[in-house]
Amino acid sequence: MLLGSGVRGRGVMKVSADVVRIVVGMNKCGIAGSVLDQGRSGQVINDLRRIHGLGKAKTAIVLSAIELGRRLFAVKGRKILTAQDVLPLVSFMADKQQEYLVCISLSGAREVLSCRVVTIGLLNSTSVHPREVFAEPLAERAESVVLVHNHPSGRTRPSRRDVRVTEKLVAAGELLGIRVRDHLIITSKNFFSFKNHGLLK
Repeated sequence: MLLGSGVRGRGVMKVSADVVRIVVGMNKCGIAGSVLDQGRSGQVINDLRRIHGLGKAKTAIVLSAIELGRRLFAVKGRKILTAQDVLPLVSFMADKQQEYLVCISLSGAREVLSCRVVTIGLLNSTSVHPREVFAEPLAERAESVVLVHNHPSGRTRPSRRDVRVTEKLVAAGELLGIRVRDHLIITSKNFFSFKNHGLLK
């Protein structure tokens, strides 16, 4: 809808797919991670301009839409006090057919510093490395994190694998001085909180 049309030999759907690929590649949660406030705007503009069928005017339209979305739905500064406060930030992955692991960094006042996708694919103790989870929270001087992953099966109860991964990340966070406040499992209809069910200290 934003682009209106493509160019000869490249329909608008192909051009749009390239735009979506770049925007999703930002590796942030939903609209919250707009590169316009991440110091990468120049790189994204260059990536968009390389798309055949996307000139300067349409690049400006796309960037304006991202910025408008960021201003309307930005999560930075939101407070996370309950498990329900997390859900709007990660609703984009509730019905995904692959497992997504998201890490939300929080300040000492429990305000959101960032929200990012850590891994896509089957969660297990070998594929989820603490270094990947805690690298950004360390750089942001986060006080704590909330972990979230989805269950494409629709079942919210944690598996033994989920419990092992959580224990591993909690232990790593303790060594680094970053508390894991909660780990949520979400589906399109419901969610499970490790904290609410007494599975976190």
